Amino acid sequence: MVRLLLRAVVFLGSAALGLLGAWLVLRPQFEITASGFVVAVVVFALAQSVLAPFIATMANRYAPAFLGGIGLVSTFVALLLATLLGHGLSISGVQTWVLASLIVWLVTALATFALPALVLKEKLGGRRDR
Repeated sequence: MVRLLLRAVVFLGSAALGLLGAWLVLRPQFEITASGFVVAVVVFALAQSVLAPFIATMANRYAPAFLGGIGLVSTFVALLLATLLGHGLSISGVQTWVLASLIVWLVTALATFALPALVLKEKLGGRRDR
């Protein structure tokens, strides 16, 4: 149960960092309202967690050459869903959509590796103090 919660925290944290990174680089064409940020993060994270395995399965079955781009495709689709389902995220322009997908994908990938190390460091640090 603890492991599941830690994974959820890492996944939501990486999604939040990815969206913030894209917002910092691409504004004003990539806008997130303060009130819609949490909704955008949750919708993006849920969509990404469902879409990545589905798109990987479809690509493996019908277009194996595209397996390397699955993360980018699922990030793009998750961003699209987050803009459609929540009113706190808006992305305008084709170039911004492409760059946002790249930035969010890269930041979430890096954060997915870095955040567990930080969480485990905190957890292990707390055990040493006891």
